[in-house]
Amino acid sequence: MTDIFDNTILCKHCNKKMNPATVDKNGFHLRALKCDKCKNQIIHPSDLKEYEDFQHLKKKSFKVKLRYVGNSYAVSIPREIIDFMNEQEKQMSSMVDLCMEEFGRLSLNF
Repeated sequence: MTDIFDNTILCKHCNKKMNPATVDKNGFHLRALKCDKCKNQIIHPSDLKEYEDFQHLKKKSFKVKLRYVGNSYAVSIPREIIDFMNEQEKQMSSMVDLCMEEFGRLSLNF
């Protein structure tokens, strides 16, 4: 299946050929086409959909249980988050980095 961005796309404002570019938003690298003349840009539809899914997931708040397992505590990560991470990374490691950012705040890095 061919990608829409594989074709030549003309700017709707100035009718010039748009060039491939990358737009960075919150750690996402979105494929885009930009017009050098008028600075108009088009973000790839599938990348935009993934970014919107991330924004939706980011706004959600999850209540999860803290469980005692052996000599440690375990926190369950909602399936919705894992599915999103798997979709982004295509192959997610079962190991994560955990660090204390500040008092009362932990961070997990996949």
